[in-house]
Amino acid sequence: MRNWSGSDLKLRLTLRVAAVSMLCFAAISGYFLIEADRSVRARIAAVADVAARTLELQQSKIQWLNNPRSDFPDLDSVAASVMAPGLCLAFRSNTGEISQRFCGGTQTDTAAPPQAFAALYRRLFDPGRETVRPVIARGQAIGEAVVWVDPAVLTTEAWHDAGRLMAVLMIALPLLCALVYAALSRALRPTRLIRDGLERIAAGDLAARLPPFDLAELSAIGDVFNHLAERLATALADRNALTQKLIVVQDEERRHLARELHDEFGQSLAAIRALAASARLTAVQDCPSLLAECDGIARTATDMMETLRGALFRLRPPDVDELGLAASLEGLIAGWNGRSRGQPRFEIATSGSFERIPASIGANLYRIVQEALTNAAKHAGATRVMLRLEMRETASAGGGREIVLAIDDDGRPGDPQVKSGMGLLGMRERVAALGGRLSFDAGQPNGSSLRVSVPVAASREAAPVERAA
Repeated sequence: MRNWSGSDLKLRLTLRVAAVSMLCFAAISGYFLIEADRSVRARIAAVADVAARTLELQQSKIQWLNNPRSDFPDLDSVAASVMAPGLCLAFRSNTGEISQRFCGGTQTDTAAPPQAFAALYRRLFDPGRETVRPVIARGQAIGEAVVWVDPAVLTTEAWHDAGRLMAVLMIALPLLCALVYAALSRALRPTRLIRDGLERIAAGDLAARLPPFDLAELSAIGDVFNHLAERLATALADRNALTQKLIVVQDEERRHLARELHDEFGQSLAAIRALAASARLTAVQDCPSLLAECDGIARTATDMMETLRGALFRLRPPDVDELGLAASLEGLIAGWNGRSRGQPRFEIATSGSFERIPASIGANLYRIVQEALTNAAKHAGATRVMLRLEMRETASAGGGREIVLAIDDDGRPGDPQVKSGMGLLGMRERVAALGGRLSFDAGQPNGSSLRVSVPVAASREAAPVERAA
């Protein structure tokens, strides 16, 4: 069975109309053939009745004149008035002997029908069968008037009539299909608008709406589409607001945790270092054998303070609102290069001015870059990570701008770059809360690629500058 999935609806409906039309033409052709055969049978029956009555009158005349030598049967008068191509008229006695027979000639200028049609026609209608009427004289049957038509003549006439119908079909069917296809194309034209609207919704344009349509069914679909778009826009706005609140709570919790670690754990480590230094001074005078242990305690406390300092930096990054997004990211890149010692190598390139962007955008973008760099270094096995930050003017009527963030690395193909911490899901939540777009491709032959685009309201700013580090 042929698979019609993905085929054009207009074509499918047109083919179905063509199939139904062909069935209708076949039924009409069959009806005309049946009516033609019935008409021929009625004409043959009428000729047989006329022939039988004529022969009965001839027999009565012979008996009244008492002239047995008169010619009987005499079918000349009947044959002259009713004879047609292929029609045969005869008198058959009670013994089965044909006493007289007349047959009309066949037309030689008519093309013979195909053998398949001739065989089917003869099977269905039996065109050569005889029509018989008894000839009565003095109350007794003295013979039969027999009338029939040459089967070849009837078959040829039927094929001629069917051929005309087929010619009409060959002309009318393509025209009908073209008209049906054109009508369906016009009627289904709104489906393109519906598809475009769905594509806009899929692309994130929740302001897409469908206009009213002439067809009631399509208008119902448009109403449901618009209602769903409104519900989706409302739900997405509520989700973004909740996400923003959760992100704010998360950042507040991180800052609180950073303060707790700095005030409590940091002071404890400082106290340990001070006690280790004091113990070392005492050990120098009273117990030199404890100097190594005192130095070990001091080194351990120092390492823990360095680790704590890095954790505090990740929990509470520099104030982006004061330093600016570009300067904060440059400091982040410098810190990563210092800790990684060139393996991998982190690079940054910025284009545009980022001094007057909202604080929420700067903080969220900083967190996204922080998470992306962490995962690129620890989970992708990259040797080079490139960060690009660009401010672009959009083509919107309001003259808005957008920040485009791109992070590329040469890590292992197909290895998910974002797994730990906030992860890709957290990045998407932050970007969605800002009304932006995020795309991530981890299947590139040369590594992974992260793209983030966040809209920024239009404002006056300084001339763009180019920096690279």
